[in-house]
Amino acid sequence: MSTLALIVLVLTGLAFVLVPGALAYLAYRHPAARTPIGIGIAAVTAMAAVVVPIALR
Repeated sequence: MSTLALIVLVLTGLAFVLVPGALAYLAYRHPAARTPIGIGIAAVTAMAAVVVPIALR
């Protein structure tokens, strides 16, 4: 595996952890919006819907 591919893989994995976590935290701080776990799951689903077709190409 090349270094560039490894860096992209690590950064993508980091984004898959940080983005849903940040959105869940925002939902936790503003409870009228939605449930935090639902926001986190929706974020992971949306990110996977974008990344998986690109990765399978």
